[in-house]
Amino acid sequence: MGDRNGKPKSFYDCTDCPAFCCSVYDRVQVTPRDIRRLAKHFGITEEAATARFTKMYAKERVLRRKRDELFGVACKFINPETRGCTIYHARPAVCREFPITKRCAYYDLMKFEREQQDDPNTIPVVKITFKEIKK
Repeated sequence: MGDRNGKPKSFYDCTDCPAFCCSVYDRVQVTPRDIRRLAKHFGITEEAATARFTKMYAKERVLRRKRDELFGVACKFINPETRGCTIYHARPAVCREFPITKRCAYYDLMKFEREQQDDPNTIPVVKITFKEIKK
């Protein structure tokens, strides 16, 4: 079943979430197109946008992060009070696509814990860590 536009129904509401996806991932990849979008949004050159908003992680260009009281660190562009994206219309492609499913695991976890704790304000702490497994 879909909405009026034929899109599949989503079972999450990003406005009710403390921005897990903007906080738990250490790397948010940016493409040259994303950098052009950021540069245009801020009215600066692509070189300035690259230097100001991104950094290299191994061979990958990623968004910079900043200190965050809720999760320790989060995306540079998260609003700490509203937990919303301050560059929503200029956000990177990977952010535009997330999540690619009808459900969001972080939202489901948050709703589950709020029900379990009988507290509508509970926010479970989540950290995604990747490490290589030696074979």
